[in-house]
Amino acid sequence: MGILNLNTPFVVKVKHPNGTVTFDGFCIDLLKQLQELLGFEYELYESPDGLYGSLSDNGTWNGMIKEIKDQKADIALGALSVTGERETVVDFTIPYYDLVGITILMKKPVIPTSLFKFLTVLENDVWACILAAYFVTALILWLFDRFSPYSFTNDPERYIDDDEKREFNLKESLWFCMTSLTPQGGGEAPKHLSGRLVAATWWLFAFIVVASYTANLAAFLTVSRLDTPIKSFDELTEQYKVKYAPLKGSSTMTYFRRMAGIERKFYEIWKELSLDDNIPEFERSKLAVWDYPVSDKYTKMLQIMEDTQLPASISEALDRVRNTTSDGGGFAFLGDGAIIRYLVLTNCDLMMVGEEFSRRSYALAVQDGSLLKDQLNEA
Repeated sequence: MGILNLNTPFVVKVKHPNGTVTFDGFCIDLLKQLQELLGFEYELYESPDGLYGSLSDNGTWNGMIKEIKDQKADIALGALSVTGERETVVDFTIPYYDLVGITILMKKPVIPTSLFKFLTVLENDVWACILAAYFVTALILWLFDRFSPYSFTNDPERYIDDDEKREFNLKESLWFCMTSLTPQGGGEAPKHLSGRLVAATWWLFAFIVVASYTANLAAFLTVSRLDTPIKSFDELTEQYKVKYAPLKGSSTMTYFRRMAGIERKFYEIWKELSLDDNIPEFERSKLAVWDYPVSDKYTKMLQIMEDTQLPASISEALDRVRNTTSDGGGFAFLGDGAIIRYLVLTNCDLMMVGEEFSRRSYALAVQDGSLLKDQLNEA
């Protein structure tokens, strides 16, 4: 009996030094259990073109389905989805893995962390100017207190009855200017008029700096939150930075082709009805809408996929996903949820996005009308 197998994440191919090839994984475990129950022998080989099987535009099949249809193999084993097209040329057994949908595989966003991220809110030149103003103001405040005849330093007897006395040496001047930038306040102000003018000017400057920094920080954090990764299938289709595509010749690609074809058929039906003179004018007026009544969502998606170029293998798809850049550009892979969940579990840099849709089952495929179908179903 010929067993056909595609190299998927469920089935891992390992080459030994003696040249033989062995397989292991979920499907192989299933095959061994079936062998124990039915007592058959088998020969295992891969699909020559490495595809599951899809119908081309010229009406020919490829992949595992072609091998079964051409009677080169008896059973197709792998993550093979049950679709209406495939059921027209092969028979499927009872599903061994039920309700597997399409989902999105993307690279996890790398969020840089820094203890000094709060400094990035303002430019380096702005910080330099603030520091320069800080030291210059502290120096002027110290000089005015040092040489003013009305300061506490030069005339302590004048303020002997005051409860708070503060000598504005260089250390105290630096401390006053620094604490003035905080809600705590700068503490006791200078006693002389010139020093108070300097302090008032610095307070006004500090108020503007703190208000500007707070506003810029709020805007900075808001923009950071807005730049979130894609979280659903609809968000993926509504943006243009990240390109996306399924495997070439996969059932996922067939799904999008069929959905685009349905949209085109609906458009043709709508156009024929709206232009049919045999329909009463009142009935045709109901079809006269500003916007076309059926969305062309999948038609646009299919065009983007074809322009993106479909990956030929999962390895190629993973390489393109991992090449996603930090500015939001890159690639998202659309594929079967079971395969993508496996990839996420075994690769820490990947993530699954959104809910599964268009759920189908995995099953074994046999030749059309083959007696093996009943035997495998019973097993």
